[in-house]
Amino acid sequence: ARPDGSIAVTLSGEAMKARAHEALSQSVEIVRRRIDATGAVDPQISVSGPDRIVVNLPGISDPERVKALLGTTAKMTFRLLDPNASPNAPPPPGVTLLPMQDNPNEKLPVRDHVDVDGGDLTNAQAGQDGQTGQWAVNFTFDNAGAREFADVTRANLGKRFAIVLDNKVISAPVIQGVIPSGSGQITGSFTAQSATDLALLLRAGALPAPLAVIEQRSIGPELGADSIRAGAISLGVGLVLVMVFMVLFYGLFGLYADFALVLNLVLMLGILSLFEATLTLPGMAGMLLTLGMAVDANILINERIREEVKRGRTALAAMQAGFERATGTIIDSNATALLAHVMLFVFGSGPVKGFALTITIGIVTTLFTTLFVSKMLMVGWYAAKRPKTLPV
Repeated sequence: ARPDGSIAVTLSGEAMKARAHEALSQSVEIVRRRIDATGAVDPQISVSGPDRIVVNLPGISDPERVKALLGTTAKMTFRLLDPNASPNAPPPPGVTLLPMQDNPNEKLPVRDHVDVDGGDLTNAQAGQDGQTGQWAVNFTFDNAGAREFADVTRANLGKRFAIVLDNKVISAPVIQGVIPSGSGQITGSFTAQSATDLALLLRAGALPAPLAVIEQRSIGPELGADSIRAGAISLGVGLVLVMVFMVLFYGLFGLYADFALVLNLVLMLGILSLFEATLTLPGMAGMLLTLGMAVDANILINERIREEVKRGRTALAAMQAGFERATGTIIDSNATALLAHVMLFVFGSGPVKGFALTITIGIVTTLFTTLFVSKMLMVGWYAAKRPKTLPV
């Protein structure tokens, strides 16, 4: 204890290391949440040494925005303004002059005491104000934060309440009434992008310590060209081998299945391009796995048709029965896989998320090409030829 009544606590070296390690782990998790919220595909986040975080982001079109998101601590507090302090005079004890975010030359006397902490926020979403049409951020507190927010607004009607982010005042509205719901709105000179970014930061949480960008490098795609080329070759070789297998085992119907496989691949690439997704090795692995699943579905259909032919059914009846018997199994298996990969996409991160996205798209295209395109080709061939036997 000190003579003035305060207490000084000195941490040991081991305790300091433990706190630093904890802060680093928390920072990595928050950085990961912020990166995932931007929609980045296959981000790689790792720790380098005792105090550095390395972030690799392929295919990022706006690196400055990402750097700003990572460099913002996003420590939000709600504090009352001192009505007796003057912005043009030295502030009294317990009050600090903080600049406005949209006008740094304008400073407001904000009390140091934090009335409500932004750590109690449970959600934040960007939106447009219903009356002014201006962009704003709508937020919601948890139960404890909602009670504190209601108590503060009840006890300070008519006073100005500053919303402070990293020691800058975003806005300082006058408390017009009690807010018991725990929900509020942050207004200011927001654009759609800045409101979205602020909501993203609030949802991801505040960093336990500021992050400084000490190095930024842009690496050309040619450095990863060899890996992508090798992946493309393996994908092509696998596709050719599968196509040859289908023709050898199932003849003309195998050729129709090959056409459906190629169309499946084209559709996957088209949808990924539509989403502006980056083609990565996990994504290519997902494509190869999807083609394998599509082949399984086509084999199942052809084997069912063979079984019906062996039972003595006519060509048309065998085709119809084969598709009917196989469709339920194909839908069930793909629905199960779809659910699993949607969960991977929602809760995963980095390469896992890219892999899950590719598989999810591939399952949808597989169902379309297998149950619709293949069937359409077979039925069209039968209508034109009217064969007595089937080429399976």
